[in-house]
Amino acid sequence: MDIKLLIADDEDVIRNGISKYVKLHTDRFNKILLAENGQETIEQILKYRPDIVLLDVQMPVKTGLEVMKEMKLAGLSPITIILSGYDEFKYAQQALRLGAKDYVLKPVRSSDILKMLTEYADELSYPLKNIEDEKDTGLNPVVSQAKEYINENYYNNLTLQQVADKVSISAGYLSTLFNQELKCGFVDYLNEVRVNHACMYLRQNYFKTYEIAYKIGFNDEKYFSKVFKKIKGISPSEYKKGLYMD
Repeated sequence: MDIKLLIADDEDVIRNGISKYVKLHTDRFNKILLAENGQETIEQILKYRPDIVLLDVQMPVKTGLEVMKEMKLAGLSPITIILSGYDEFKYAQQALRLGAKDYVLKPVRSSDILKMLTEYADELSYPLKNIEDEKDTGLNPVVSQAKEYINENYYNNLTLQQVADKVSISAGYLSTLFNQELKCGFVDYLNEVRVNHACMYLRQNYFKTYEIAYKIGFNDEKYFSKVFKKIKGISPSEYKKGLYMD
């Protein structure tokens, strides 16, 4: 799969340094684009439709958060990784609400950035099982549509009614279909999708557990930990330490 990467940062040393390091150590990206301010970033995104965007928060003309808002309005959702010198959760919270996959504090080593970019490139090329399944053969088309919608919006505060409205059937009937065809309830499926994404973030070890919980759609860290242990058999902290059997 051809993957396009956009690096947006107003500091030449950072922008060009990351670009050179990535080009030197991997051939995963067939095109690497550069932008030095928010407006140029938006123009590059609209023109080239990058798959992954490495985005600085503070840039001239428009901030990284403003860029994300404009991407959302344009219906574009590349994998977005925020680079920031601000160690305040309110910035991370805003970025996550706008769909950022990661929030990385400067200074950060080029090798760590490369590792993260490569993992996201792998996610694009080889989607996680149980999350982005290939077309479900034999499943009711409505269930397939519901699964697809959940997999794309798992980090939002999804309800059975919202998903049912999206696929144009009643909530009760959708619940029945899930139990009949997936052998689990709506909440069980949603939690499995969320926990599988949580595993990826825990392995990367960039975020704290409560941040990951918020990132994948949970509003309470204790409840997230309870759900995680029920599905995986161990706590998030144990999983982060490598005590998993995936």
